[in-house]
Amino acid sequence: MRILMIVTSHDQMGDTGHKTGIWLEEFAAPYYRFKDAGAEITLASPKGGKPPLDPNSQVPDALTDATARFEKDDAANAAFANTVTLDDLKADDFDALFYPGGHGPLWDLATDQKSIALIEEFVAQNKPVAAVCHGPAALVNAKTPDGKPLVSDKRVTSFTNDEEKAVGLENVVPLSIEDEFKKHGATFERGDNWASYAVVDGKLVTGQNPASSDATADEVIKLLSA
Repeated sequence: MRILMIVTSHDQMGDTGHKTGIWLEEFAAPYYRFKDAGAEITLASPKGGKPPLDPNSQVPDALTDATARFEKDDAANAAFANTVTLDDLKADDFDALFYPGGHGPLWDLATDQKSIALIEEFVAQNKPVAAVCHGPAALVNAKTPDGKPLVSDKRVTSFTNDEEKAVGLENVVPLSIEDEFKKHGATFERGDNWASYAVVDGKLVTGQNPASSDATADEVIKLLSA
Protein backbone atom coordinates (compact mmCIF):
# COMPACT_ATOMS: atom_id res chain seq x y z
CA MET A 1 0.00 0.00 0.00
CA ARG A 2 1.71 3.14 -1.26
CA ILE A 3 0.10 6.44 -0.37
CA LEU A 4 1.05 9.88 -1.63
CA MET A 5 0.21 12.73 0.76
CA ILE A 6 0.39 16.20 -0.79
CA VAL A 7 0.50 19.17 1.58
CA THR A 8 0.42 22.93 1.09
CA SER A 9 3.49 25.17 0.78
CA HIS A 10 1.50 28.37 1.42
CA ASP A 11 1.98 30.15 4.75
CA GLN A 12 0.18 33.52 4.52
CA MET A 13 -3.47 34.05 5.51
CA GLY A 14 -4.28 36.45 2.70
CA ASP A 15 -3.20 39.99 3.56
CA THR A 16 -4.04 39.69 7.26
CA GLY A 17 -0.41 39.35 8.33
CA HIS A 18 -1.28 36.06 10.06
CA LYS A 19 0.38 32.74 9.25
CA THR A 20 -1.37 29.65 7.93
CA GLY A 21 -0.29 26.34 6.39
CA ILE A 22 -1.18 22.73 7.24
CA TRP A 23 -3.49 21.93 10.14
CA LEU A 24 -1.24 19.60 12.14
CA GLU A 25 -3.96 17.15 13.23
CA GLU A 26 -5.21 16.76 9.66
CA PHE A 27 -1.72 15.63 8.67
CA ALA A 28 -0.80 13.59 11.74
CA ALA A 29 -4.03 11.60 12.14
CA PRO A 30 -4.16 10.25 8.56
CA TYR A 31 -0.38 9.77 8.51
CA TYR A 32 -0.55 7.36 11.46
CA ARG A 33 -3.75 5.69 10.27
CA PHE A 34 -1.88 4.86 7.05
CA LYS A 35 1.37 4.00 8.81
CA ASP A 36 -0.34 1.64 11.24
CA ALA A 37 -2.10 -0.06 8.30
CA GLY A 38 1.32 -0.85 6.84
CA ALA A 39 1.42 1.84 4.17
CA GLU A 40 4.54 3.25 2.60
CA ILE A 41 3.98 7.03 2.63
CA THR A 42 5.53 9.67 0.38
CA LEU A 43 5.17 13.32 1.44
CA ALA A 44 5.15 16.00 -1.23
CA SER A 45 4.42 19.72 -1.56
CA PRO A 46 4.51 22.32 -4.35
CA LYS A 47 7.79 23.86 -3.14
CA GLY A 48 9.33 20.77 -1.53
CA GLY A 49 11.27 20.90 1.73
CA LYS A 50 9.63 21.67 5.08
CA PRO A 51 6.05 22.83 4.65
CA PRO A 52 4.44 25.43 6.95
CA LEU A 53 2.28 24.43 9.90
CA ASP A 54 -0.59 26.69 10.91
CA PRO A 55 0.44 28.00 14.36
CA ASN A 56 -3.20 27.79 15.50
CA SER A 57 -3.04 24.03 14.99
CA GLN A 58 -0.26 23.79 17.57
CA VAL A 59 -2.15 25.37 20.49
CA PRO A 60 -3.16 22.98 23.31
CA ASP A 61 -6.85 22.82 22.30
CA ALA A 62 -5.94 21.62 18.79
CA LEU A 63 -3.57 18.85 19.87
CA THR A 64 -4.51 15.16 19.86
CA ASP A 65 -2.89 11.79 20.47
CA ALA A 66 -1.76 11.77 16.82
CA THR A 67 -0.10 15.20 17.06
CA ALA A 68 1.65 14.15 20.28
CA ARG A 69 2.92 11.02 18.54
CA PHE A 70 4.20 13.12 15.62
CA GLU A 71 6.06 15.52 17.94
CA LYS A 72 8.07 12.57 19.32
CA ASP A 73 8.57 10.75 16.01
CA ASP A 74 12.01 11.62 14.62
CA ALA A 75 11.52 9.65 11.40
CA ALA A 76 8.17 11.31 10.65
CA ASN A 77 9.61 14.75 11.40
CA ALA A 78 12.56 14.08 9.09
CA ALA A 79 10.20 13.04 6.28
CA PHE A 80 8.04 16.11 6.94
CA ALA A 81 11.07 18.40 6.78
CA ASN A 82 12.06 16.96 3.40
CA THR A 83 8.89 16.76 1.31
CA VAL A 84 9.57 16.14 -2.37
CA THR A 85 8.28 18.46 -5.08
CA LEU A 86 5.49 17.38 -7.40
CA ASP A 87 7.76 17.43 -10.45
CA ASP A 88 8.57 13.76 -10.97
CA LEU A 89 5.61 12.12 -9.25
CA LYS A 90 3.39 9.71 -11.18
CA ALA A 91 0.13 8.04 -10.21
CA ASP A 92 1.64 4.78 -11.50
CA ASP A 93 3.87 4.65 -8.41
CA PHE A 94 1.09 4.94 -5.80
CA ASP A 95 -2.17 3.32 -4.75
CA ALA A 96 -3.93 6.39 -3.31
CA LEU A 97 -3.65 10.16 -3.01
CA PHE A 98 -4.47 12.16 0.13
CA TYR A 99 -4.66 15.92 0.84
CA PRO A 100 -4.60 17.17 4.44
CA GLY A 101 -6.13 20.58 5.12
CA GLY A 102 -5.29 23.81 6.81
CA HIS A 103 -6.16 27.02 4.98
CA GLY A 104 -2.98 26.92 2.85
CA PRO A 105 -4.44 24.73 0.05
CA LEU A 106 -6.98 27.45 -0.77
CA TRP A 107 -4.11 29.57 -2.05
CA ASP A 108 -1.77 27.08 -3.72
CA LEU A 109 -3.20 23.59 -4.30
CA ALA A 110 -6.53 24.85 -5.68
CA THR A 111 -4.72 26.10 -8.78
CA ASP A 112 -1.45 24.14 -8.80
CA GLN A 113 -1.31 22.57 -12.26
CA LYS A 114 1.05 19.75 -11.26
CA SER A 115 -1.21 18.77 -8.38
CA ILE A 116 -4.31 18.94 -10.58
CA ALA A 117 -2.59 16.78 -13.22
CA LEU A 118 -1.74 14.18 -10.56
CA ILE A 119 -5.32 14.08 -9.31
CA GLU A 120 -6.52 13.54 -12.86
CA GLU A 121 -3.98 10.70 -13.33
CA PHE A 122 -5.21 8.96 -10.15
CA VAL A 123 -8.82 9.35 -11.27
CA ALA A 124 -8.04 8.01 -14.75
CA GLN A 125 -6.43 4.96 -13.10
CA ASN A 126 -9.45 4.50 -10.80
CA LYS A 127 -7.36 4.95 -7.65
CA PRO A 128 -8.64 6.56 -4.44
CA VAL A 129 -8.32 10.34 -4.15
CA ALA A 130 -9.08 11.78 -0.72
CA ALA A 131 -8.97 15.13 1.03
CA VAL A 132 -10.05 16.54 4.38
CA CYS A 133 -11.28 19.96 5.58
CA HIS A 134 -9.62 22.55 3.29
CA GLY A 135 -7.68 19.83 1.46
CA PRO A 136 -10.61 19.42 -0.96
CA ALA A 137 -9.63 22.81 -2.42
CA ALA A 138 -7.15 20.73 -4.44
CA LEU A 139 -10.11 19.06 -6.19
CA VAL A 140 -12.07 22.12 -7.35
CA ASN A 141 -10.31 22.52 -10.71
CA ALA A 142 -9.64 18.84 -11.46
CA LYS A 143 -11.49 17.12 -14.28
CA THR A 144 -12.48 13.58 -15.23
CA PRO A 145 -11.00 11.92 -18.34
CA ASP A 146 -14.02 13.11 -20.34
CA GLY A 147 -13.42 16.73 -19.36
CA LYS A 148 -16.17 17.19 -16.77
CA PRO A 149 -15.43 18.70 -13.35
CA LEU A 150 -14.23 15.88 -11.11
CA VAL A 151 -16.95 16.57 -8.53
CA SER A 152 -19.81 16.86 -11.04
CA ASP A 153 -22.63 14.51 -9.97
CA LYS A 154 -20.52 13.37 -7.00
CA ARG A 155 -21.38 13.46 -3.30
CA VAL A 156 -18.72 15.48 -1.50
CA THR A 157 -18.01 17.50 1.62
CA SER A 158 -15.39 19.96 2.91
CA PHE A 159 -15.00 22.69 5.51
CA THR A 160 -18.38 24.37 5.25
CA ASN A 161 -19.34 27.99 4.76
CA ASP A 162 -20.88 27.95 8.24
CA GLU A 163 -17.62 26.72 9.77
CA GLU A 164 -15.65 29.37 7.83
CA LYS A 165 -17.97 32.05 9.23
CA ALA A 166 -17.58 30.59 12.71
CA VAL A 167 -13.80 31.15 12.54
CA GLY A 168 -14.31 34.63 11.04
CA LEU A 169 -12.43 33.98 7.80
CA GLU A 170 -15.23 33.97 5.22
CA ASN A 171 -14.04 37.34 3.86
CA VAL A 172 -10.33 36.42 3.96
CA VAL A 173 -10.25 33.14 2.03
CA PRO A 174 -9.83 33.32 -1.77
CA LEU A 175 -12.61 30.79 -2.41
CA SER A 176 -15.36 28.80 -0.76
CA ILE A 177 -14.90 25.09 -1.43
CA GLU A 178 -18.59 24.48 -0.71
CA ASP A 179 -19.62 27.09 -3.30
CA GLU A 180 -17.11 25.81 -5.88
CA PHE A 181 -18.31 22.23 -5.48
CA LYS A 182 -21.96 23.26 -5.88
CA LYS A 183 -21.08 25.39 -8.92
CA HIS A 184 -19.46 22.32 -10.52
CA GLY A 185 -22.59 20.22 -10.06
CA ALA A 186 -21.66 18.30 -6.90
CA THR A 187 -24.08 17.22 -4.21
CA PHE A 188 -22.60 18.90 -1.13
CA GLU A 189 -23.22 17.03 2.12
CA ARG A 190 -22.38 18.03 5.66
CA GLY A 191 -22.67 17.05 9.27
CA ASP A 192 -22.87 19.33 12.29
CA ASN A 193 -20.20 22.01 12.66
CA TRP A 194 -16.97 20.47 14.02
CA ALA A 195 -18.38 16.91 14.05
CA SER A 196 -16.71 14.04 12.18
CA TYR A 197 -18.25 13.59 8.74
CA ALA A 198 -16.77 11.79 5.73
CA VAL A 199 -18.33 11.08 2.34
CA VAL A 200 -17.37 8.31 -0.08
CA ASP A 201 -18.53 8.38 -3.70
CA GLY A 202 -16.79 5.71 -5.75
CA LYS A 203 -13.06 6.26 -5.24
CA LEU A 204 -13.49 9.90 -4.12
CA VAL A 205 -13.31 10.45 -0.35
CA THR A 206 -13.84 13.83 1.34
CA GLY A 207 -13.94 14.86 5.01
CA GLN A 208 -15.57 17.95 6.47
CA ASN A 209 -13.24 19.28 9.16
CA PRO A 210 -10.35 18.43 11.53
CA ALA A 211 -12.55 15.98 13.46
CA SER A 212 -13.04 14.05 10.22
CA SER A 213 -9.35 13.26 9.65
CA ASP A 214 -9.39 9.73 11.05
CA ALA A 215 -12.67 8.81 9.35
CA THR A 216 -11.46 10.09 5.97
CA ALA A 217 -8.20 8.12 6.21
CA ASP A 218 -10.09 5.00 7.34
CA GLU A 219 -12.33 5.18 4.25
CA VAL A 220 -9.21 5.24 2.05
CA ILE A 221 -7.86 2.16 3.82
CA LYS A 222 -11.20 0.40 3.30
CA LEU A 223 -11.10 1.17 -0.43
CA LEU A 224 -7.55 -0.15 -0.69
CA SER A 225 -8.43 -3.29 1.27
CA ALA A 226 -11.53 -4.10 -0.77
